[in-house]
Amino acid sequence: MMQLNRGVWRELLFSSFSQHVRFTHQLLHFRRLTFELKQIHMKAVLTGLILLCVHTGAVALDSRTSLQWSDQLDTLPAPLPAPDYSALPELSAQSVLVYDQASGQPLLAKNATLQTPIASITKLMTAMLVMDAGQPLDEKITITSADRDTLKGTGSRLAIGSSYTRGQLLHLALIASDNRAAHALGRTYPGGLDRFVATMNRMAHALGMNDTVYVEPTGLSSNNRSTALDLAKLADYAYQNYPEIRHISSTGHYTLGTQRVVVKKKRNKAKVYYRQVAFNNTNRLTRMDDWHIGLSKTGFINEAGHCLVMQAQVAQRNVIIVLLDAMGTNRRAGDATRIKAWLESGSTSRSADNRYTPASRT
Repeated sequence: MMQLNRGVWRELLFSSFSQHVRFTHQLLHFRRLTFELKQIHMKAVLTGLILLCVHTGAVALDSRTSLQWSDQLDTLPAPLPAPDYSALPELSAQSVLVYDQASGQPLLAKNATLQTPIASITKLMTAMLVMDAGQPLDEKITITSADRDTLKGTGSRLAIGSSYTRGQLLHLALIASDNRAAHALGRTYPGGLDRFVATMNRMAHALGMNDTVYVEPTGLSSNNRSTALDLAKLADYAYQNYPEIRHISSTGHYTLGTQRVVVKKKRNKAKVYYRQVAFNNTNRLTRMDDWHIGLSKTGFINEAGHCLVMQAQVAQRNVIIVLLDAMGTNRRAGDATRIKAWLESGSTSRSADNRYTPASRT
C-alpha cells in the first residue's frame, strides 16, 4: 500500500513538475511575447514621432521657402513701361541704333548687333588715325596711281599727279567721301598702309568694337564690317575727342579754292581751266537749318546699302543715330527725318530689346 502510494506520489510529483515546466515555458513565452510587443509598440511610437518631426520640419521649411520667394518677388525691379509700338517710326534701314549720349542707353534699336559692310563709314576711323598720328596738316601729298579705286572702279575729281595738303585730303575724305583722298591718307601714314590698317583694328578693339574689322581705309571693300552698336561707340568717341573731325564732317560745303582743271574729251585737244572746285557734304542734312549736327559720315556700296552715322541734338538730347543698309539716299535721309520727328514727339519709351553700355573711353 505504501509502495503504491509512493508510486502514485511519484507520478503525481512528476505530473506536477511537468505542469510546472509547461507553465514556466508558457510564462517565459508570454514574457517574450510581451517584450516583443513592447518593442513593436516602441518602434511604432518612434516611427510616429519621426514622421511627426519630419512633417513639422517640412511645414517649417515650406513656410521659410515661401517667405524667401515672397522676399525675392518684393525686391524684383518694377517692369519697364511697355513701348508704344504704334508710335515707332517705319524705317527702311536694316540696322538702326539711336543712342542717348547722356544716359549711355539706346532709345531705339533694330538689328543693332548685326554685322554688315559699312562702306565709307570707314573713313571716320581713317580720319581719327590721321589726327592721332600728328603729321603736319599742311604737308603736301601727291595723288598716285596707287590711290585709284581698283575694287569698284569709281572715279574721283582728284587727278593722278595732283597734290593737296593733308588737311585738304582730310576734308575731302570726310565731306565728299573721296576714296583717293582717304587712300592717300592711309598710304602716307607712318609705317605705310599695312601699319595703318593694323592700327585701325587695334583702335577698334580698344574702343570695345568687338564685331568690327577693317581691311583698307576707304570702305570700298565689303570686308570692312561692323555693327550699328560698334559704330555708335566709334561716333561717340570721335565726337568727344576730335573737335576737328566734328567741325569738318558737319560742314555742308567745302571748296579747294581756284584750281587748275584739265578737261579732255575724246578726239579733242585737252583744255585747261582755272575755276573754283567745290564739294557738297554727302549728308544733305548738314545743309538743313532744322538739324543741329555735330558729326556726320555717310557711306554706300552695293553690299552695304546706304549708311549714315551722325551725332545730332534733337529735342534737347544729344544722340548718335546709326542707319545701315537703307534702300536709297532718299530713304536714308527719310529714316533720319522720321527718327527726329519721333524724338521730338516724346514717344521715346525704351524700344530696344537689349541694354548697352556707354562707349569705351581710352
